[in-house]
Amino acid sequence: MGRGKILIKRIENSTSRQVTFSKRRNGLLKKAKDLSILCDAQIGIIIFSSTGRLYDFASTSSMKSIIERYNKQKEDHQLLHPATEVKFWQQEAASLWQKLQYLQEHNRQLMGQELSGLSVKDLKKMENQLEKSLKVIRTKKEQILTDEMEKLSQKESLIHQQNIDLNKQLEIIHIENVELQKKVYGATDADEANNSSHPP
Repeated sequence: MGRGKILIKRIENSTSRQVTFSKRRNGLLKKAKDLSILCDAQIGIIIFSSTGRLYDFASTSSMKSIIERYNKQKEDHQLLHPATEVKFWQQEAASLWQKLQYLQEHNRQLMGQELSGLSVKDLKKMENQLEKSLKVIRTKKEQILTDEMEKLSQKESLIHQQNIDLNKQLEIIHIENVELQKKVYGATDADEANNSSHPP
Protein backbone atom coordinates (compact mmCIF):
# COMPACT_ATOMS: atom_id res chain seq x y z
CA MET A 1 0.00 0.00 0.00
CA GLY A 2 1.45 3.40 -1.02
CA ARG A 3 2.29 6.08 1.48
CA GLY A 4 -0.14 8.96 1.78
CA LYS A 5 0.83 12.44 0.69
CA ILE A 6 2.43 14.41 3.53
CA LEU A 7 1.03 17.89 4.05
CA ILE A 8 3.81 20.49 4.08
CA LYS A 9 3.13 23.30 6.54
CA ARG A 10 4.97 25.42 9.09
CA ILE A 11 6.12 23.56 12.21
CA GLU A 12 4.65 25.40 15.18
CA ASN A 13 6.97 24.01 17.86
CA SER A 14 10.20 26.04 17.75
CA THR A 15 12.44 23.19 18.94
CA SER A 16 11.04 20.75 16.38
CA ARG A 17 11.29 23.44 13.72
CA GLN A 18 14.98 24.04 14.48
CA VAL A 19 15.78 20.30 14.45
CA THR A 20 13.98 19.84 11.12
CA PHE A 21 15.73 22.88 9.66
CA SER A 22 19.14 21.53 10.66
CA LYS A 23 18.46 18.09 9.18
CA ARG A 24 16.95 19.38 5.94
CA ARG A 25 19.68 22.02 5.53
CA ASN A 26 22.47 19.48 5.88
CA GLY A 27 20.71 17.13 3.45
CA LEU A 28 20.21 19.91 0.89
CA LEU A 29 23.84 21.04 1.07
CA LYS A 30 25.08 17.45 0.77
CA LYS A 31 22.94 16.85 -2.33
CA ALA A 32 24.18 20.10 -3.86
CA LYS A 33 27.79 19.05 -3.26
CA ASP A 34 27.17 15.59 -4.75
CA LEU A 35 25.47 17.11 -7.80
CA SER A 36 28.36 19.49 -8.42
CA ILE A 37 30.88 16.63 -8.26
CA LEU A 38 28.91 14.04 -10.24
CA CYS A 39 27.73 16.37 -13.01
CA ASP A 40 30.44 19.05 -12.94
CA ALA A 41 27.72 21.63 -12.25
CA GLN A 42 28.34 25.10 -10.86
CA ILE A 43 26.05 25.44 -7.85
CA GLY A 44 25.46 28.16 -5.30
CA ILE A 45 23.03 27.93 -2.37
CA ILE A 46 22.21 30.70 0.11
CA ILE A 47 20.06 29.97 3.17
CA PHE A 48 18.90 32.29 5.94
CA SER A 49 17.39 30.63 8.99
CA SER A 50 14.37 32.03 10.83
CA THR A 51 16.80 33.59 13.31
CA GLY A 52 18.71 35.33 10.51
CA ARG A 53 21.76 33.07 10.48
CA LEU A 54 23.44 32.60 7.09
CA TYR A 55 24.37 29.23 5.58
CA ASP A 56 25.79 28.91 2.08
CA PHE A 57 27.49 26.52 -0.31
CA ALA A 58 29.50 27.29 -3.44
CA SER A 59 30.88 24.62 -5.73
CA THR A 60 33.58 27.05 -6.92
CA SER A 61 36.13 28.97 -4.88
CA SER A 62 33.69 31.78 -4.07
CA MET A 63 29.98 32.53 -3.98
CA LYS A 64 30.71 35.94 -5.53
CA SER A 65 31.76 34.44 -8.87
CA ILE A 66 28.55 32.39 -9.04
CA ILE A 67 26.38 35.42 -8.27
CA GLU A 68 28.21 37.52 -10.89
CA ARG A 69 27.70 34.80 -13.49
CA TYR A 70 24.01 34.56 -12.55
CA ASN A 71 23.48 38.31 -12.88
CA LYS A 72 25.26 38.41 -16.25
CA GLN A 73 23.20 35.50 -17.59
CA LYS A 74 20.00 37.13 -16.39
CA GLU A 75 20.87 40.46 -18.04
CA ASP A 76 21.77 38.77 -21.33
CA HIS A 77 18.51 36.81 -21.27
CA GLN A 78 16.46 39.94 -20.63
CA LEU A 79 18.17 41.71 -23.53
CA LEU A 80 17.69 38.85 -25.97
CA HIS A 81 14.26 37.69 -24.82
CA PRO A 82 12.07 40.46 -26.34
CA ALA A 83 13.59 40.02 -29.80
CA THR A 84 13.30 36.25 -29.56
CA GLU A 85 9.67 36.49 -28.46
CA VAL A 86 8.78 38.87 -31.30
CA LYS A 87 10.40 36.56 -33.84
CA PHE A 88 8.53 33.58 -32.40
CA TRP A 89 5.14 35.27 -32.69
CA GLN A 90 5.94 36.49 -36.20
CA GLN A 91 6.63 32.90 -37.22
CA GLU A 92 3.44 31.73 -35.49
CA ALA A 93 1.39 34.39 -37.29
CA ALA A 94 2.90 33.46 -40.67
CA SER A 95 2.20 29.76 -40.06
CA LEU A 96 -1.41 30.43 -39.04
CA TRP A 97 -1.91 32.67 -42.08
CA GLN A 98 -0.68 29.90 -44.40
CA LYS A 99 -3.04 27.41 -42.74
CA LEU A 100 -5.94 29.85 -43.09
CA GLN A 101 -5.18 30.40 -46.78
CA TYR A 102 -5.04 26.66 -47.38
CA LEU A 103 -8.32 26.02 -45.55
CA GLN A 104 -10.10 28.82 -47.42
CA GLU A 105 -8.86 27.53 -50.77
CA HIS A 106 -9.76 23.96 -49.86
CA ASN A 107 -13.23 25.07 -48.77
CA ARG A 108 -13.81 26.90 -52.06
CA GLN A 109 -12.73 23.82 -53.99
CA LEU A 110 -15.12 21.64 -52.01
CA MET A 111 -17.87 24.10 -52.95
CA GLY A 112 -17.00 23.54 -56.62
CA GLN A 113 -15.05 26.77 -57.08
CA GLU A 114 -11.52 27.34 -58.40
CA LEU A 115 -11.12 23.80 -59.77
CA SER A 116 -9.37 24.76 -63.01
CA GLY A 117 -5.87 24.35 -61.59
CA LEU A 118 -6.47 20.87 -60.17
CA SER A 119 -5.24 17.68 -61.82
CA VAL A 120 -7.31 14.54 -62.32
CA LYS A 121 -5.57 13.02 -59.30
CA ASP A 122 -6.48 16.03 -57.16
CA LEU A 123 -10.08 15.93 -58.35
CA LYS A 124 -10.28 12.22 -57.60
CA LYS A 125 -8.90 12.82 -54.11
CA MET A 126 -11.45 15.57 -53.53
CA GLU A 127 -14.22 13.30 -54.82
CA ASN A 128 -13.20 10.63 -52.31
CA GLN A 129 -13.22 13.20 -49.53
CA LEU A 130 -16.71 14.33 -50.49
CA GLU A 131 -17.94 10.74 -50.63
CA LYS A 132 -16.52 10.09 -47.16
CA SER A 133 -18.15 13.26 -45.87
CA LEU A 134 -21.49 12.27 -47.41
CA LYS A 135 -21.19 8.83 -45.86
CA VAL A 136 -20.59 10.35 -42.44
CA ILE A 137 -23.55 12.72 -42.93
CA ARG A 138 -25.87 9.89 -44.02
CA THR A 139 -24.78 7.74 -41.09
CA LYS A 140 -25.43 10.61 -38.70
CA LYS A 141 -28.81 11.31 -40.26
CA GLU A 142 -29.82 7.64 -40.03
CA GLN A 143 -28.73 7.55 -36.39
CA ILE A 144 -30.80 10.64 -35.60
CA LEU A 145 -33.84 9.18 -37.38
CA THR A 146 -33.40 5.88 -35.54
CA ASP A 147 -33.17 7.69 -32.21
CA GLU A 148 -36.30 9.71 -33.02
CA MET A 149 -38.19 6.53 -33.97
CA GLU A 150 -37.17 4.90 -30.71
CA LYS A 151 -38.34 7.94 -28.75
CA LEU A 152 -41.68 7.94 -30.59
CA SER A 153 -42.06 4.22 -29.96
CA GLN A 154 -41.35 4.71 -26.27
CA LYS A 155 -43.91 7.54 -26.10
CA GLU A 156 -46.47 5.39 -27.91
CA SER A 157 -45.89 2.52 -25.47
CA LEU A 158 -46.20 4.91 -22.54
CA ILE A 159 -49.46 6.38 -23.84
CA HIS A 160 -50.81 2.88 -24.52
CA GLN A 161 -49.99 1.81 -20.97
CA GLN A 162 -51.59 4.96 -19.58
CA ASN A 163 -54.77 4.19 -21.56
CA ILE A 164 -54.81 0.66 -20.17
CA ASP A 165 -54.44 2.01 -16.63
CA LEU A 166 -57.22 4.55 -17.20
CA ASN A 167 -59.56 1.84 -18.55
CA LYS A 168 -58.84 -0.27 -15.49
CA GLN A 169 -59.62 2.65 -13.22
CA LEU A 170 -62.86 3.35 -15.12
CA GLU A 171 -63.83 -0.29 -14.82
CA ILE A 172 -63.17 -0.23 -11.07
CA ILE A 173 -65.26 2.95 -10.72
CA HIS A 174 -68.06 1.38 -12.76
CA ILE A 175 -68.09 -1.71 -10.55
CA GLU A 176 -68.10 0.45 -7.42
CA ASN A 177 -71.04 2.46 -8.80
CA VAL A 178 -72.98 -0.72 -9.57
CA GLU A 179 -72.35 -2.05 -6.07
CA LEU A 180 -73.39 1.29 -4.59
CA GLN A 181 -76.60 1.32 -6.65
CA LYS A 182 -77.40 -2.20 -5.51
CA LYS A 183 -76.98 -1.17 -1.89
CA VAL A 184 -79.12 1.95 -2.36
CA TYR A 185 -81.91 0.14 -4.24
CA GLY A 186 -81.73 -2.81 -1.85
CA ALA A 187 -82.23 -0.53 1.13
CA THR A 188 -85.15 1.22 -0.62
CA ASP A 189 -86.90 -2.09 -1.42
CA ALA A 190 -86.46 -3.23 2.18
CA ASP A 191 -88.05 -0.02 3.49
CA GLU A 192 -91.00 -0.38 1.13
CA ALA A 193 -91.55 -3.99 2.16
CA ASN A 194 -91.35 -3.04 5.81
CA ASN A 195 -93.87 -0.23 5.36
CA SER A 196 -96.35 -2.48 3.53
CA SER A 197 -96.25 -5.10 6.31
CA HIS A 198 -97.16 -2.47 8.92
CA PRO A 199 -100.18 -0.53 7.61
CA PRO A 200 -101.19 2.63 9.52
